[in-house]
Parts: sequence; C-alpha cells; structure tokens
Amino acid sequence: MTAAQERLPRLLALVPYLIARPGILIDEAAADFGVSAKQLRKDLELLWMCGLPGYGPGDLIDISFDEETVTVTFDAGMRRPLRLTGAEATALLVALRALVDTPGVGNADAIRRAVAKIEAAAGQAQPAGVAVGLGVREAGRTAEVREVVQAALRAGRALRITYYTASKDEVSARTVDPMRVLIVDGRGYLEAWCRRAEAVRLFRLDRVDEVEVLDEPAAPPPYAEPTDTSAGLFQAEPGQRSARLVLEPDARWVSEYYPVEDVEELDGGRLRVRMRYSDTSWVVRLLLGLGGDVRVEEPVELAVALREQAAAAVARLDRHLAVT
Repeated sequence: MTAAQERLPRLLALVPYLIARPGILIDEAAADFGVSAKQLRKDLELLWMCGLPGYGPGDLIDISFDEETVTVTFDAGMRRPLRLTGAEATALLVALRALVDTPGVGNADAIRRAVAKIEAAAGQAQPAGVAVGLGVREAGRTAEVREVVQAALRAGRALRITYYTASKDEVSARTVDPMRVLIVDGRGYLEAWCRRAEAVRLFRLDRVDEVEVLDEPAAPPPYAEPTDTSAGLFQAEPGQRSARLVLEPDARWVSEYYPVEDVEELDGGRLRVRMRYSDTSWVVRLLLGLGGDVRVEEPVELAVALREQAAAAVARLDRHLAVT
C-alpha cells in the first residue's frame, strides 16, 4: 500500500480517536496508530487545514497540541456519523455492484457486506433522484487477454503483445516482462517492463490486440518499481502538451476512451476536460472527427490549427464539388 493510501484512513480515524481521548500523549497516539511521533505531528498539521466548505474560522478542524499532548477543540462535524442522501447512497451502491462484477477484483465478500450495510442504511436517507452510469463490464476478448496475462504472471513468463496506443494512434509489437494486473475504474491494466521503451509501462487490456506467452522467464530489472497511482493513473511526461476542451454530450465518450484530467460537469450535459498529448497532428485529427461537438479553450495554437485544418478541408470539398 502506498504512503498516501495508508495516510488517508489514518487521517479519517484520527479526529474521532482524539475526541474520545482529550489531552492524550502524542507518543501514545502514535503507538496506537503504528506510526512515529514525527509522522503523527505531520498528520495533525494536515488535519489543521481540513474542514467544511468555506474553510474559514469556525469551518476548519481546530487542534491544540504541544510537544507532548494533543486535543481536538473543534471537530468540524466529524464526530457525527455519516448520513447518505438518496443520491449518494444510489451512486455508491451502483459503483460497488460494478466493482464486485469486475473480474480480477479481490475480496468480493467484503464488497458484498458493504453493499448490504449501505442498502440497510439507505432507508434512512432522504429521497432524491440521481442519474448514475452503470459500470463497464469486461468484453469477452478482453477477458481472454486478461486470463493469458494472469497465466504469464503466475508462471513468471515474458509476453509478446500487439498494442494500440490511443494517444499516438499507432499499433506496435512489444516484448514485456509482466509485473502485476491493476483494475482501475472498472478497466484492467497490465503493468510491465517494456523492453522497447526500457521503462515500466501500463497497457490497457482492451487495447491489446494479440498476446503470446513466451518460453523465456519474465525479468524486469531490479530498479523497475510499480507505478504510484495515488495521484492518478497517468502522469504528465516530458514534452507533453495539454488542451482544455469542452465536450458536447455526444462527444463525452472521449473522456472515457482517452486519459483526461480536471473533469468538470457543465450545464446541458457538457463536459470540460484537460487532455495531454504529444503529437499535435494526432489530436487535430481526433478533434476534427468530433465536428461541432468539441470546443478548444486552450491552447490558442491548437484552436488555430484546428480552424485551419477545418477550413482547408472545406476548401478541398468545394473544389471537388466545383469539378464534379
């Protein structure tokens, strides 16, 4: 588990723990949470900046601590048990049911127990309408790829894959040394050492066209480290640019098919996203194919290139019609 994944549950548990033990010794609290006193002080400093929307005096958690003891003087409502609205309960239930139906997810029994508890508590929630998209089930071909990949992982074998890279619109053959399989947002990924790139890469299983288990053992180098996904699955790479786009409802699929960031819901079912890209000609082709269902807010040079390409296409069409 990454440091961030370990820290979040601890932060959530700290406030009610400290409320029940005013003036507790920092060393004693640190021992209970299995961390150093130095780490606990860092957690307390972070909690001091958390609270209710508004984030002004009277909104933030207030903590009094010295060299030896700590006391919560204002809890920002965190002593109250969580209450879900009907919309929140429905969204959470749909997400959990999609997760339990996703192949490869461990501890399904724990997820089912959580579903049962939320269903029992949902009767206490205030009714509210909510529109929730259903989880994406794994396609048959993707399931076959995943089974081959997992077999290679168990046997410690290398793989040869044919892979489609959406951001470059290209298909390539690669030999990879599998490290693990991840399930993120209902989609499966192979994390492996790519011998061509000489780096750790994530491969979406539904974009693997062909996969073959090799006789040679998988041998990722000792310095190949698993990807830290706590800050998001995909991180910016050197030389990448980013575009801020507004997608009309018919173009929302772009945010599901390509990695995007800073997703913001707008009125009328539109979506504002930030997309990173390396090849300007590729992103121009993608956006041209969306027609009037996308608007480029930034960068200006991308918007200009898109207008120029669209105008050139219209001019070619006019010349063709004039000849015929």
